Amino acid sequence: MNVRTPDPYPGWLSDEDLYEARQRLPMLYVEAIPVRLDPLGYVNEVGLLLTADNDGRMLRTFVSGRVMYRETIRAALIRHIEKDLGTMVLPQLPASPVPFTVAEYFPAPSETGLTDDRQHAVSMCYIVPVRGESSPRQDALELTWLTPAEALSSDIQGEFAGGRENILRQALAHVGVNI
Repeated sequence: MNVRTPDPYPGWLSDEDLYEARQRLPMLYVEAIPVRLDPLGYVNEVGLLLTADNDGRMLRTFVSGRVMYRETIRAALIRHIEKDLGTMVLPQLPASPVPFTVAEYFPAPSETGLTDDRQHAVSMCYIVPVRGESSPRQDALELTWLTPAEALSSDIQGEFAGGRENILRQALAHVGVNI
């Protein structure tokens, strides 16, 4: 199942080198959950990407991608947000990029509940307010803006793969949404 955006910088590791690295090392990723805020700074909408896997199953996911060698976390976040949501989304990164959680994905079920069949990955997860208009990435069918209650509904939670619904629940609890 591949719901990832094609890498716009394919030259930094060949496909063979990336495969070999994934077999030997945890890969570092960033994941961003875009949100829209009300005038008081409360989350009133959550942006979730809708994609299809190789079997045609519809899946929800977040902005995500690898951190490149010698790239700052801040630069990786901006690069992936703009790649996945477009350059007019206007993300508001915090002065100090501290994640709300660190997620660890394994290629087989584990105690974390998070899986990625390709690799062992460590992902720094962020909530990122956005102010502009988005145009989702090429392999996404749409970016859906949902209220926190809608995003936490059992229907939407069931559309995530690899345990990512748990990360969404953590994100919303982190900003004080407990539904």
